[in-house]
Amino acid sequence: MPETIRAENGEELSLKKLLSAMPKMQASDLHIKPDIAPTYRIGGHLRSISAPPMTAEQCDRFVQPLMNEHQKADYERDGHIDFAWFLDSGPHKGERFRCNFFKAGQHTHAAIRRVNATIPDYATLHLPPVYEKIVADNAQGLILVVGVTGSGKSSTLAAMVNQVNHTRDVNIITIEDPIEYRFTQDKSIISQREIGIDVPDFHTALRSVVRQDPDVIFIGEMRDHDTILAAIQAAETGHLVFATLHTTDTMGAFGRMLEFFPPKERGFVRSALSGCLAAICAQRLIPAVDDFEAKIVPATEVLINTPTVREKIRDGEEADIPAIINSSTGEGMHSFTQSFGELVQKEWVTLPVARHFAPNKEALDAMIKGVEVKAQSLVSRIKGPR
Repeated sequence: MPETIRAENGEELSLKKLLSAMPKMQASDLHIKPDIAPTYRIGGHLRSISAPPMTAEQCDRFVQPLMNEHQKADYERDGHIDFAWFLDSGPHKGERFRCNFFKAGQHTHAAIRRVNATIPDYATLHLPPVYEKIVADNAQGLILVVGVTGSGKSSTLAAMVNQVNHTRDVNIITIEDPIEYRFTQDKSIISQREIGIDVPDFHTALRSVVRQDPDVIFIGEMRDHDTILAAIQAAETGHLVFATLHTTDTMGAFGRMLEFFPPKERGFVRSALSGCLAAICAQRLIPAVDDFEAKIVPATEVLINTPTVREKIRDGEEADIPAIINSSTGEGMHSFTQSFGELVQKEWVTLPVARHFAPNKEALDAMIKGVEVKAQSLVSRIKGPR
């Protein structure tokens, strides 16, 4: 019988029951840890359920029903496991979850993320129009979506890949760990490969992917020397490559990629990136105003590989890129500070929230003040002289 716990009202709760409640509660994550009650993340905030704290032994048993025997063996051997799981019954049948179980203090901790069963579009994700333009303008090259854990990278990439799926007759191969969104083939044909199920590891999958006649390759995450090199080489040879990278902003993406290569190889990597990089889109999720249609919205930073940017990358002058982003007009490039300013102007987020998250508070204040001055001037011109 599956392990259950009791809520304070006496109701029996299993892990599957807690997961089934997440869509209705609009919870993005569920955390299971010893010494606390099961805890949801709702609108970016942690909220515990009304139940006694779980013991370490309860946590160990509570997560077992989600794993098959092979996964249990892997978990016991490695001390951690990532996998996808979905509800197979009930009103939310088909709802998908990304599960990460890991041992800490010799007992189980779990972080389970709910994945929207419907692949979102750019409007649903509240992303700027430049995202769609980047995909439309590039038939080959490397498109990176970067951000910290929980910043919406996977959803953004799913929207990008689905744009290709709906607009081009191409062959798409995805390599994911785990698969989060299931694509329905439209104009494209799609093969989705899951690490640990369809192929043992990223290295094996990437070594053979170019022999599978792909036009588009989707790499779940560039996490080491081999995956980064494979992504660059695929982009150099005429493929459109989508990938994520765990870093905070567009500038950090360069340092993150280069750190996986010895100094003597970094010149080659810079040269290759300068030629094959299409764009880097960085994002972070921040709380929206209370009456907005979504609880969180993305602040974004976009770098497009223009001839000037290409030259800076090749010459190792990435430090000049932020100034290029801030001064670019008409190309869709913009900084986080500019994005925060736009979110405030749209009244999607409050100024205090934007100031809290903005990397440059003084620049944000100046931007908002400048907009206010322009607005006052426009009102004066409309009213005319008294």
